[in-house]
Amino acid sequence: MEHYYQSEIECASREQIRAWQNERLIPTVKRVYENVPYYRHLMEEKGVTPDDIRSVDDLHKLPFLTKEDLRQAYPYGLLAVPLEDCVRIQSTSGTTGRRVVAFYTQHDIDLWDECCARAIVAAGGTKEDVVHVCYGYGLFTGGPGLNGGSHKVGSLTLPMSSGNTDRQIQFMCDLGSTILCCTPSYAAYLAESIIERGLRDKIKLKAGIFGAEAWSEEMRQDIQNKLGIKAYDIYGLTEISGPGVAFECSDQHGMHINEDNFIPEIIDPKTGEVLPEGSVGELVFTCITKDAFPLLRYRTRDICVLNYEKCPCGRTHVRMSKPMGRSDDMLIVKGVNVFPSQIETVLLNKGYPANYQIVVSRENNSDKLEVQVEMTPEMFSDNLSQVSSREKELVDALKAMLGIYTVVKLVAPKSITRSEGKAVRVIDKRNLY
Repeated sequence: MEHYYQSEIECASREQIRAWQNERLIPTVKRVYENVPYYRHLMEEKGVTPDDIRSVDDLHKLPFLTKEDLRQAYPYGLLAVPLEDCVRIQSTSGTTGRRVVAFYTQHDIDLWDECCARAIVAAGGTKEDVVHVCYGYGLFTGGPGLNGGSHKVGSLTLPMSSGNTDRQIQFMCDLGSTILCCTPSYAAYLAESIIERGLRDKIKLKAGIFGAEAWSEEMRQDIQNKLGIKAYDIYGLTEISGPGVAFECSDQHGMHINEDNFIPEIIDPKTGEVLPEGSVGELVFTCITKDAFPLLRYRTRDICVLNYEKCPCGRTHVRMSKPMGRSDDMLIVKGVNVFPSQIETVLLNKGYPANYQIVVSRENNSDKLEVQVEMTPEMFSDNLSQVSSREKELVDALKAMLGIYTVVKLVAPKSITRSEGKAVRVIDKRNLY
């Protein structure tokens, strides 16, 4: 039997959902127009005023926001409330030093916790459960989001954070963790470590809530088989709040978007035109309940499709498919956003030419990021120790920029194939989409 955290919201009629969206969108647009000069300027450029927005049907009239806008407006340019009303920030990794910073009032955090609580209950969570959170804590939204959701449900929460696998497994065994929250690649690594230690019978896990990186259906089956659990997908992005924007139910055919808080649209990534229901395109979100950071028509760059049919689980909120790819060049590696431009910045700063290739692969269910870099003719040397020391220097510089370990391979000048069109910078061998 399906359980709901807030059945009156999660199973509301489509008419009721639309009524909530209309009722919340109109004052949000007015408030953003009055309090956020950056967005008001975008609206004025497009010749739109808050009076033009009378319902969700008028949403297409508003200008888009992109990650570039968030960088331009960093740090306070998109804040819609006085700073003294904010109680928290969260942040993504930045591309060239400028991070995306999202602000939260206490009300925003309460709503975010509710969204994550819905995800936990959809995965079978109750106050009897022990929720083991090994997403990263700190600026990353994964840990704080599921932590808050678990508290709302009333479950015993283990705020483990990431890493220290021995301690993770010890607590799992000793405290009887029942729901695991982490990236899918870490779940796969934990599964292997548990089996290697012969502790499979000591583990009481029944479900896992995995997100922050793309993962395939094959990987889901592998984790489910190894840990004896049901693995649920969760979707979110810092700019919109964090995990819990959408989540899977027991039916596992798409993730329910919390439409009482976020209005989704699917657009053509090239023209920006809103596409008809059932089309594949870029996902765009409008926040209608947030105080501090209510982004309007934010382009996620994720390519997916929305399904408005009623789900067998009883929930009526629209379901989004797993993202099928991206409309930009961002990679998600080990849950971290990586842009080729970040890598290029490091290489150019260190005096290397802009001839490089990024190869992402998966070994033992863990992402591996390798950067192949051409040396200049002056650098090219048969002296192996010199090459090795240059590689180590780049490994350290990339770790400082990206926050994750990268394998660096220095190669001879002109050995990376040149392209007559757009350079093929990234080779992703993971087959995740």
